[in-house]
Amino acid sequence: MNTLENTITIILAGGIGSRLAPLTSDRAKPAVPFGGKYRIIDFTLANCLHSGLHRVLVLTQYKSHSLQKHLRDGWSIFNPELGEYITPVPAQMRTGKGWYTGTADAIHQNMYLLERSEADTCLILSGDHIYRMDYAAMMDTHNNSGADLTVACMQVPLQEACAFGNVLVDEDQRITAFMEKPEEPVPSPGSSDNALVSMGIYIFSLKLLSEALDSDHTDKGSGHDFGKDIIPRLIKSHKVYAHLFGSDKGRVTPDRYWRDVGTIDSYYQANMDLLEPVPSLNLYQDDWPIRSYQQQTPPARTVPGKTGTEGIFINSILADGTVISGGSVQHSILFPRVKIDDEAMIEDAILFEGVHVGERALLRRCIVDKGVSVPAGEAIGYDLDSDRERFSISDDGIVVVPKGYQFK
Repeated sequence: MNTLENTITIILAGGIGSRLAPLTSDRAKPAVPFGGKYRIIDFTLANCLHSGLHRVLVLTQYKSHSLQKHLRDGWSIFNPELGEYITPVPAQMRTGKGWYTGTADAIHQNMYLLERSEADTCLILSGDHIYRMDYAAMMDTHNNSGADLTVACMQVPLQEACAFGNVLVDEDQRITAFMEKPEEPVPSPGSSDNALVSMGIYIFSLKLLSEALDSDHTDKGSGHDFGKDIIPRLIKSHKVYAHLFGSDKGRVTPDRYWRDVGTIDSYYQANMDLLEPVPSLNLYQDDWPIRSYQQQTPPARTVPGKTGTEGIFINSILADGTVISGGSVQHSILFPRVKIDDEAMIEDAILFEGVHVGERALLRRCIVDKGVSVPAGEAIGYDLDSDRERFSISDDGIVVVPKGYQFK
């Protein structure tokens, strides 16, 4: 039987993340900061840690320095002498002259690492989703069904299913059809409003994975992608089953929260979800904490400004080292070492590490990347026409000030 001890985990973390620009202009998507103190990849890595999966390869490619530094500083927690590791694997062109050309190709280029691991099972994950999940429970589903391949699935509103792999199953949860990003998704049986979709989480036997990737590699017409090419092909020839996210009795309290933060608007909303009175994703959940790199910084504090105005914050997340000096912060997320000066007003905003907001500056519905100093009296998020001349603005009107931006 497949066990966690005989399983190697691969996290795909090499995508460009162009829809999340300019936050991905200098960093890989999994390294984008989230929730006041985390990086996006921390959620997937925490799931591995708590699920008992201690052999993890992180496949990197695009602008990976920030990600690899974070893995070194925050996730050097396993003992290699015991065969445990979290190892970044940059693209190396081991099997040809090209970089990774798809999710399947990324793993095919690194099959030698899987084969020499002596594992018999491979868990494949994405490093750019926000969620909690006990992968051990999915392994139980895989073993109990006798599957060759198990795909984690979840229900989403029918109108959203076109962005995912649409899955059809029989009464035993065996997958009978898989359509990658269909224009007209097929609803789940008994529901006209929801569809079952793939979460991009797969459990393979190593033997089947190797055979499938070798076959795909020689297919000149393939896009070398699991959703588009590998899974639809295997459904016809092997036992492929679905594992329904949140339905198991795993060790994590099932909140059924999963977000693909692939756009500025989805990223912004996922952060704002943390500020709900009862958040859908509870960061204070004791049975499944999210680990990250911890800086050595002083506590956050508020202090009266020069005019005697008290620094205040309302329904906000403040990381260590933040100082609100006579300013006002409402419904916002502040990363470490943010400084808010006298009479500045911050509302519905996300401020990355080291941002300094000058006196009387006004910020709302915006994301300000690392190291930006906002001048006194500046306004962002109040006149979108003016903002558009300087910054990126999302479809929902979220203004993004890029890393290190210099105001005139």
